[in-house]
Amino acid sequence: MSSELSQNNMRKKIAALTLSALLLPLSFSAEAQQAKLFRLGMLIPGSSAVVSRTNLEAFQEGLRGFGYIEGKNISFEYRFSEGKNELLPKLAKELIALNVDVIVAASATAARGAKQATTTVPIVMIYAGDPIENGLVASLARPGGNVTGTTSLSAELIGKRLELLKETAPKIKHVGVLLDGTGRGTARGLEDVQRTAEFLELKIRFLEVTPPNADLIEDAFQKVTKERLDGLVIGSGPRIALHRKRILELANKSRLPVIYPDLRWTDDGGLISYAANIADQFRRSAYFVDKILKGAKPADLPVQQPTKFELVVNLKTAKQIGVIIPDSVLFRADKVIR
Repeated sequence: MSSELSQNNMRKKIAALTLSALLLPLSFSAEAQQAKLFRLGMLIPGSSAVVSRTNLEAFQEGLRGFGYIEGKNISFEYRFSEGKNELLPKLAKELIALNVDVIVAASATAARGAKQATTTVPIVMIYAGDPIENGLVASLARPGGNVTGTTSLSAELIGKRLELLKETAPKIKHVGVLLDGTGRGTARGLEDVQRTAEFLELKIRFLEVTPPNADLIEDAFQKVTKERLDGLVIGSGPRIALHRKRILELANKSRLPVIYPDLRWTDDGGLISYAANIADQFRRSAYFVDKILKGAKPADLPVQQPTKFELVVNLKTAKQIGVIIPDSVLFRADKVIR
């Protein structure tokens, strides 16, 4: 009897040892998988001093929703062009040399710079204008290369901004449109501005900022005064964003109604802004990163267009420059700064 018990115990021990041996590789594999540290290269066509922490936090929040925690299973390498777009391909190559798993490009300009540097490393663009016209993707539904992400429709929104500016200041007749001359923009967007201007019976004066030179900002506002423009639409782009503080100073000094490309401007003292919600774009971009890190190819991930837009009004600035915001605009505002 005792002999049978001993044999049974021995068989149980052997079975347990065999099971442990079988499970051991699986355990090591799980631990190795958990220990995998993905590396994201963050390519930003602006200054580290003016980058929106809110947007970067929204991106990290989106990643956390997919289980990525900084320092645990994901890390970030940042490169800022400080407004010098010609440096973007070089900065992208620096990120590639660090063996990043994905390059996250925070604009169409950054995405173009990254694409010049690589055709193999996945690129997730955020808040890009028209990625088809910019040569970044073959189509929104089937990107077809190593780039995917979100588009901002920024150029297409200039016409809408012009319409809002006219509603805000019905007496305006001659409006300046300040553009980043280094961006390709979209012909469709500029045509939309012209059509909107004709419909609103407005004259348009396009003003471009090309080099990273504050003097061109001064020159543009001298033209505003000389040509007696009575309203301004500020376009988007890294060159313009780099001089946001000075543009705001000159715009408010001119006491003209001005509409801006996103809420960062109104938060800093601009009169009114209308744009796709940038933080939402950054948050949604985490979806693409997650899919790519799990094995999906950018070519197969459709580009997403914005779903959230926001109108922001700064009543404090309106009072300072003597502009009365109509109720029709205030009632539609997503945010009112008092």
